[in-house]
Amino acid sequence: MYRDDNISDGQPEPPAGPPGPPAPADMPAPEEPPAPAVAGGRRPRGRTTLIIAAAALLGIAGGVAVGYDVQAGRAPTPLTALSQPDLAYPAKALPAARKPDPLPASQDRQVRTDGDLRKLVAPRPKGWEEDKLLTTLGWDGWLGVEDYALDFEDEDYMYGNLLDQGIRRVAGAAWKKGEYRTATVWLVQFRSGAAAAHHAEDQRSYMPRTDHGAGNEGTALKGSDNGRYYIFPADRKPGYMPVHHARAVFQRGDVMVDINVFDTAPISEKDIRTLAEKQLERL
Repeated sequence: MYRDDNISDGQPEPPAGPPGPPAPADMPAPEEPPAPAVAGGRRPRGRTTLIIAAAALLGIAGGVAVGYDVQAGRAPTPLTALSQPDLAYPAKALPAARKPDPLPASQDRQVRTDGDLRKLVAPRPKGWEEDKLLTTLGWDGWLGVEDYALDFEDEDYMYGNLLDQGIRRVAGAAWKKGEYRTATVWLVQFRSGAAAAHHAEDQRSYMPRTDHGAGNEGTALKGSDNGRYYIFPADRKPGYMPVHHARAVFQRGDVMVDINVFDTAPISEKDIRTLAEKQLERL
């Protein structure tokens, strides 16, 4: 193998020491020990590597030059036409006589929910009356977001979560029937229908649990894609009257509906279903 003594390996030359005594004529010269390997050092670069690198560089430069020359000699490729034979919209605006009439409020859901949301609460059922306790406290049908969040166990989390989802406002009604039966109807409006559907799904997600939910899957609400109503087991504590609870949760457009009924007597599925169906029809 060819060896060039003029190529340095990058290591410093050892210092020259004093000359030793001459070796006897009949004694062979001692063999030089092999140079120790340098751990982690760079491999010395020889002439072969430099020649290959130079050839590769010249090849790349030559290829780029030839490529530019070939491309410059070609004719330019024409672009496709941007014009279309038929437009999807009329060239001129329609005359006033041919413009379609706007949807009536009964069919335009956005117009309905942009108005006074309190007017979309279903009428009070027969046999029920307004909760006079709330009336004396100045209840006007609007509920603050922080007050709505108080209905949940972790009100701080729910308050922040509602704001993150883009809650817009909450309207509702509170009714009373007989001595102990009460009902609340909350219309929780968001800035998008997706947020309203997400909040409704969040509430339905824990209903099958027994710690905070109804302990069952509930029953599908007819006429709603995602609505369900639930009957909770009675909450019985020594020294207190039993508390029965029923709930309905569904979403329509950008409004999520939350209906709750409480009583000391059992609540039938028909009672909560009737309230939910009337509210769904109203929306």
